[in-house]
Amino acid sequence: MVEQAISRAHREEWARLVARLARRFGDLDVTEEATAEAFAAAAERWPAMGVPPNPGGWLATTAIRKAIDRLRRESQRDAKHRAAQIVYDDSPPGTTGPVEDDRLRLVFICCHPALALEARVALTLRLLGGLTVAEIARAFLVQETTMARRITRAKAKITAARIPYRVPRADDIHERLAGVLAVVYLVFNEGYLASAGGEAVRVDLTDEAIRLGRLLRTLLPGDGEVTGLLALMLLTDARRPARVSRTGELVTLDEQDRGAWDRALIAEGRALIRERVEAVAAGGDPPGRYQLQAAITTVHMDAPCARDTDWSTIVALYGRLVLLDPSPIVRLNRAVAVAEVDGPTVGLAEIDRLAEALAGYHAYHAARADLLRRLGRSGDSRAAYDQAIDLAANPAERAYLTRRRDQLAG
Repeated sequence: MVEQAISRAHREEWARLVARLARRFGDLDVTEEATAEAFAAAAERWPAMGVPPNPGGWLATTAIRKAIDRLRRESQRDAKHRAAQIVYDDSPPGTTGPVEDDRLRLVFICCHPALALEARVALTLRLLGGLTVAEIARAFLVQETTMARRITRAKAKITAARIPYRVPRADDIHERLAGVLAVVYLVFNEGYLASAGGEAVRVDLTDEAIRLGRLLRTLLPGDGEVTGLLALMLLTDARRPARVSRTGELVTLDEQDRGAWDRALIAEGRALIRERVEAVAAGGDPPGRYQLQAAITTVHMDAPCARDTDWSTIVALYGRLVLLDPSPIVRLNRAVAVAEVDGPTVGLAEIDRLAEALAGYHAYHAARADLLRRLGRSGDSRAAYDQAIDLAANPAERAYLTRRRDQLAG
């Protein structure tokens, strides 16, 4: 029970606590270390003392003390010493600019233009989502050591550049928005199909991403990509009730019970899509990557069943998306759609062109395995499934891939 309480507190309190400490102390290293130490203290003390009545308050008090202790140890420098006295400062906090939510503000801090885009995303996933370096590395398809260095350099650069916590100003928002949207979407994706741990879906992360998306929409109601991202997350999350079977196996879109989808989320997402269609028709900016992905998701969800899916429209939308984002993963998704229109031979040829870029990505091998199965090449399909299973970290996905492999003839 104590272990469950600690896990629940981590899901519910990590982002809130990191954001609170970052605002109070203005030092990301101190913030992350103090937060981690607070959870370590909970793991050590709660089994003996019992779970406190207010776990979040206990963790916050402990983390603040840990941060002050560290700053006092480094108080030879005057600036550090002054920071250590913050706990005794009863003066009201200064202005925080147009972004009032602590967690959303932290995202904007980490998405400072002084950092490379991938560094912004990785740092915020670490601080806000509480993801491990290994989980973030898998999301970026890079080695864990590479990602660790990237995150360390990002924090050092923020410190060296003396980037304050009480930003961004109104004119900074649009400059940082692309990185913020990328962060929110990656947090959502990590929750929707967790890359590590025993849970197939991490609802805490999907809920947090949608919460941030709603805040962004309130902050920038006229931005098409903000609206598109929120619509995309809502429509995708609507399928969550049908995503994992009772036995813990991933259920792919074509096999899902569409009657189990969340109709309220679908209605909300579709309303946002209609809003964007009307805005573009009235002369607004053409749709960006998130609006196009939301449109693709809408086409999937408009079909009464999988066999009625309008794959030609999906291929056309992916064609527009590739022009904006020619990443290997987008091209892989397009190739899967092409296979539905032009047949598995054509789709497989497109997928095979991505072999070098996606050799370490389980979904690449899973897509190949399925097309090879459809072509009757059972041996090659089995080998591809084996590679996908070896690379997949999500237990529900591994169960699905294993079943598909074991159903092969021969």
